[in-house]
Amino acid sequence: MTTVSEAAFAVFRHFGVDALFGNPGSTELPLLRALPDGFDYVLGLNEAVVVGMADGYAQASGRPALVNLHSSAGTGHAMGNLFTAFRNGTPLVITAGQQARSILPHDPFLGAERATEFPRPFVKWAAEPLRAEDVPAALARAFHVALTPPMGPVFVSIPVDDWDRECAMPVLPELLLVSLPSSEGIARLAALLDGASRPALVLGTGVARCGGWAAGIALAEAAGADVWAAPFAARETFPEDHPRFAGFLPAFREEIVRRLAPYDALLVAGAGVFTYHAEGFGPHWPEHAALGLLSDDPRHLASLPGGLGVLGDIGAGLAALAARVRRRPAPPPAPRAAPPVPGMTQAHVLARLAALRPDDAILVEEAPTARGAMHDHLPVRHEKGFFTCASGGLGYGLPAAIGVARASGGRKVIALLGDGSAMYTVQGLWSAAAQGSNVSFVILNNGRYAALDQFSKLFAMTHLPGTEIGGIDFAGLAEGMGLAARRITEVDEIDAALQWSLAARGPTLVEVMLAGSPEE
Repeated sequence: MTTVSEAAFAVFRHFGVDALFGNPGSTELPLLRALPDGFDYVLGLNEAVVVGMADGYAQASGRPALVNLHSSAGTGHAMGNLFTAFRNGTPLVITAGQQARSILPHDPFLGAERATEFPRPFVKWAAEPLRAEDVPAALARAFHVALTPPMGPVFVSIPVDDWDRECAMPVLPELLLVSLPSSEGIARLAALLDGASRPALVLGTGVARCGGWAAGIALAEAAGADVWAAPFAARETFPEDHPRFAGFLPAFREEIVRRLAPYDALLVAGAGVFTYHAEGFGPHWPEHAALGLLSDDPRHLASLPGGLGVLGDIGAGLAALAARVRRRPAPPPAPRAAPPVPGMTQAHVLARLAALRPDDAILVEEAPTARGAMHDHLPVRHEKGFFTCASGGLGYGLPAAIGVARASGGRKVIALLGDGSAMYTVQGLWSAAAQGSNVSFVILNNGRYAALDQFSKLFAMTHLPGTEIGGIDFAGLAEGMGLAARRITEVDEIDAALQWSLAARGPTLVEVMLAGSPEE
């Protein structure tokens, strides 16, 4: 007979998994004892780091990632980035240790009384198998659910004494999980675009998840359509230096309607209509414009406020539309932002980063107050070239950059982080050093949670407590965890520091003291 651990690792290999992201605890030791040769253990010093690394790896590799957490306490530590993985649509199979079955009735230390309820609703499926011999089949089902669009994390709680029990090896079918849009739906969306005098595309994260980058370009060029990035798009949607790229929609209803007012037809792909950050009033889109939605996520269609919704693979749908729509000349492109004035500002630092970065560098961003400057001066130009946090929770970007680097075959990864964001999972720097991750961490230090200061203006607040966080030495923290680091305070230091970091073959950190920071 086969043991549960032997069958489990056969399941993992079947789904292309060769690494386990984790932070170990006592209820996971039998799993770690069974770890076979050639199966890596990727250690994070906090479960939020573990899930963030796994998320970045899964998205960049296009494969599921396997995570192991330590019982309920470890699951609790991971919940912020588990929520992010859910909103990112990342295929993670998360296992968590559980106490031995024989002592669960006695409320044992580390026992999880309602283990499957804890991570909900931010997992697609959760289970604690009723018998040890059912664990491998539960793991196989977990991979199937995680990989079925819309993809997302799943959770399996496994008692510590299950791993050495005997079981039968489950049948492992191969599944093709792409569901194509209906031909009628494609025909009606094409007619919507063909009937417009000035159409626009609004592309969201789902375009990247479905590999629809090239198809989105082809459709925009064929239809002569401007392209907008959907609010809070967490991946690359369209080359931002392309003549048809119009900009980024904000997460505010009235402003979305204003920016889309020039168009008489809108096709939203891979996003809902729309994601908002504050209450708004009036219509969700310009009332004179025809609206279509293409998505592989039924939730997007369920909340569609009007127009035509079509369910199915986004990349395939965009490609079919590009082949079908009537070709037309495009209007002239929108003007680009002027170069910023030199200074210790976000705009100037990001403009220099854009000028100096390798052409194929990957950007992982979690610097909320720099988002506008990034849009203007640090364009995303390549497929699989951008990753950020779809959930709004912080602590994703730093560990995600490590996971992206692991999956990216040596391409330089730039982790652009705010000082507040970086502190949520700063211990991830240790993992970067341990793995030799090819990441340039760039910390924009303004000594405060400036994004919250900006947002408070919507509530007519002139003073907000709890936003000043000066006095943190990120270069010192990085050096203490094994990274080479530099802190820059003057404009004439920017280029040399960025060139040094970008040329390194391993993790480095550049801390930029922005103008107006308490220590500037």
